[in-house]
Amino acid sequence: MKRYFLIDHLKFIVPSLLGIFLFMIPFSYKGQITIPIAIFANWLQALIGDYLTAIMTIIITLTAIFTLLYKWILRKNPNALSFSPFFIGLFHVTTFWTIVRILGAILAILTYFQVGPEAIYSEDTGGMLLGDLLHILFSVFLFAGLLLPLLLNFGLLELFGTLLQKVMRPLFTLPGRSSIDNLASWLGDGTIGVLLTSKQYEQGYYTKREAAVIGTTFSVVSITFCIVVIEQVNLEHLFIPFYLTVLAAGLVAGIIMPRIPPLSRFPNQYHNGDRQKRENDEIEKGQSRWRYGYEQALAKASKSKGITHYLKEGSQNVLDMWMGVAPIVMTFGTFALVLANYTPFFTWLGYPFIPLLELMQLPEAKAASETLLIGFADMFLPAILIESVNSELTRFVIACLSVSQLIYMSEVGGLILGSKIPVRFTHLIVIFLLRTVISLPIIILIGHFIF
Repeated sequence: MKRYFLIDHLKFIVPSLLGIFLFMIPFSYKGQITIPIAIFANWLQALIGDYLTAIMTIIITLTAIFTLLYKWILRKNPNALSFSPFFIGLFHVTTFWTIVRILGAILAILTYFQVGPEAIYSEDTGGMLLGDLLHILFSVFLFAGLLLPLLLNFGLLELFGTLLQKVMRPLFTLPGRSSIDNLASWLGDGTIGVLLTSKQYEQGYYTKREAAVIGTTFSVVSITFCIVVIEQVNLEHLFIPFYLTVLAAGLVAGIIMPRIPPLSRFPNQYHNGDRQKRENDEIEKGQSRWRYGYEQALAKASKSKGITHYLKEGSQNVLDMWMGVAPIVMTFGTFALVLANYTPFFTWLGYPFIPLLELMQLPEAKAASETLLIGFADMFLPAILIESVNSELTRFVIACLSVSQLIYMSEVGGLILGSKIPVRFTHLIVIFLLRTVISLPIIILIGHFIF
């Protein structure tokens, strides 16, 4: 066993505890359940909120310009930017994603100046994204990007990876270290979970299948937003049964989804192309799992570099999130919200569910069916549309389902597409539908017991 010094123990304990506190400890602040990262993000929004719409428009536009400029430079001199692998990774994207970034810039400019069709820049579509959601993402990305290394680089994942390997692998087919990603999503926010998962995948700790499973199965919205949803349907007195129902549906979906297509068909291959090796439990006979995990954590912490490297990595995280994700959210989010608010598209898609809802004895089945799939555009839309329904059972079911479906293009879906997680748009559609089919009977069954 390698001998470690006091400084190595402190390198592990202090940053890890600080990371847990910032990302995973919920507490009441000004009457709301939140986490420290969210408090910092809200403070920044309050400080510079008047400028954030313009800032995000500039960031999205510059992303498109730099992407086109890089392609032009690359055509002239393929080795022109070889000195900066980070910027090559940021701007060297496929033709499809180049088009998406250009569309994102066009939509952002149209929305900012409120020109063109109103359906693009209205407060229910592009206006909501650019003037509200992207404000949140700007501030969350800033603090999460700078502070994520506290969870990633100082041994916390190595400790939990060892302790929870025997739980996460049999239940969810995932490595033990994914427990931190999952907890950060459930207790903090789904966006943080996606960012953590993407970084772990890039660093070679998750296979393509594992990254896809974690990103699409555990990126739940925050407890605070769950409170907003249940209040929207006027059932705030049922928050505890509501949240327990969401947990139950999420647990069942988390066990089933990794074992069926499309997630089960993702290759067990790492980001660099290597195949997954068979897990080898190297714990020596007589050695406790805790001690082995702690030694692994100390080994990781002892290799951590100085503050300069930390700040450099954090700054790159922030740029990667701002420029890599924001245009994706603007493009896919706007189109999805236009479909949801200005066409009967999602209403038509819900019609086949009416007989199923009636079979499960859900009151006002037709009204409920119109909200079942609209959550793919934005998870708050079902709660808004179902608010006027008289049946408390129906409002309860739709509120639970909207949170349990997880994939919505105005945020988490766009983030996943903009990240390095190897999930395509068609995968998101299928995963969303499967989560709906799995979660709906569970939620309705529990709802019948409550009401």
